[in-house]
Amino acid sequence: MEEDYIKLIFGLKLKQIRTDRNLSLFGLSKLSGLSKSYLNEIEKGKKYPKPDKISILAEKLDVPYDQMVSLKLDKNLAPIGEILQSKVLKEIPLDLFGIKESTLIDIVSNAPAKMNAFISTIIKIAQNYDFGKESFFLASLRSFQEANHNYFDELEQQVLKFSKAYQIDLSQNVTSQELEEILVEEYGYTINNKDLEKHKELDALRSIFVPKTKTLLLANHIDEAQRTFIYAKEIAFNFLGYKERLYTFSWIKFENFDQVLNNFYASYFAGAMILPREPFTKQLKQLFNKKTFDPGLFIKMIDSFNASPESLYQRMTNILPKDFNVQNLFFLRFVHKKGDEKYYLTKELHLSHQHSPHANENNEHYCRRWVSLRVLQKIIKKKEKHVFDVQISHYPNNQPSYLVFSSATKDPFKENQYRSISIGILINPQLKRKIAFLDDPKIENYHVGVTCERCPITDCKERIVPPKILEKELLNQKIEATVEHLMDNLS
Repeated sequence: MEEDYIKLIFGLKLKQIRTDRNLSLFGLSKLSGLSKSYLNEIEKGKKYPKPDKISILAEKLDVPYDQMVSLKLDKNLAPIGEILQSKVLKEIPLDLFGIKESTLIDIVSNAPAKMNAFISTIIKIAQNYDFGKESFFLASLRSFQEANHNYFDELEQQVLKFSKAYQIDLSQNVTSQELEEILVEEYGYTINNKDLEKHKELDALRSIFVPKTKTLLLANHIDEAQRTFIYAKEIAFNFLGYKERLYTFSWIKFENFDQVLNNFYASYFAGAMILPREPFTKQLKQLFNKKTFDPGLFIKMIDSFNASPESLYQRMTNILPKDFNVQNLFFLRFVHKKGDEKYYLTKELHLSHQHSPHANENNEHYCRRWVSLRVLQKIIKKKEKHVFDVQISHYPNNQPSYLVFSSATKDPFKENQYRSISIGILINPQLKRKIAFLDDPKIENYHVGVTCERCPITDCKERIVPPKILEKELLNQKIEATVEHLMDNLS
């Protein structure tokens, strides 16, 4: 165990023994002859007393010396010891949210029994939902993105700095050829387009980086946009000086949170380079200023950058909050296999609060009226490369309405599998001033739910299963109302 944790455990034990004896710090100081400030430092885990001082405390508190120095804690403090020994606090990116580890320890130590129950509950929930370390890291990252409105100006400036240093013209499409030249000439990379294909089990991977030889293995079936994005990420790892990083894309596992954060930063850098802020913002303004929605203009905007639809939608989550002051939006990515009735929500981001369309871990059926699912249904039928649609979604019971853009593409790495990317923007008076086409009658309006099991819409033709969870909730409400009525009448 780390030295700091040994200090903390001794301090917690001393504080517990003192409070069990109904002694104040002043009283213990008077009893032991040790200063109050020194004892306070010990209890906060800042100092560890020398053996002679421990002997004095053990004698005056009538506790065996061995018990005082033992790392074993009684049942009230045992959970804290387990947390410290597991080093879970070292894995939580506390500093990312401005929290000091010592502050958290103080909270835990002041109410150990209650905190034990709380922590145990969180662990049980995590186990029930198969919530591993990687999931926890990714959830922490999403919270960090949301806290910063998913805009990071320092990275935007680093992109401009890089483009100037390497004479990359951001007014033109960045190509894989010019980025490959930088990787090879500047960073000593070797590009290998053959060896990855020799291993069938690696079909889902787009790239692997071998650090010892600086070899970048690429899947030969990736397109130009994917290759450019991978190169831009590799440049980011080098240009930004990130040592803790992932070596596969897509990721297999994370060893620590720094890898998660640096992977996000590198992806952000790549997106900001391929979809530069200034020209991208200009095109969005042209789209939003039109009084009627032009789907062709939206498709043209996607095609005008050397980027995948997913990269463009992700970039919108950076630009809309910053340059349009649109703070309330969500991003969703669904995957769906042809012939499967299930749709899986694999990625989501919510700014600046949890919006109605969100992941459900209870094996429920997402609303088939969502444009995210409809574009998936269309692309399977039409067998097109890219299907785009837009709708205004109204949620029941006076919940918010959203303007939702959605694109579906075939997954190039998995047979008969498709994915959709969507961005939804909360409709409010502010948005109506920013987007001129919101009242365009050509945009289809849909009343939607979250899942069939919870949806109150009675005439839904797309419903897959009955609203059993909603019906159960309504029944419970009726039971409660009847019981309350009986109690009032008979009181």
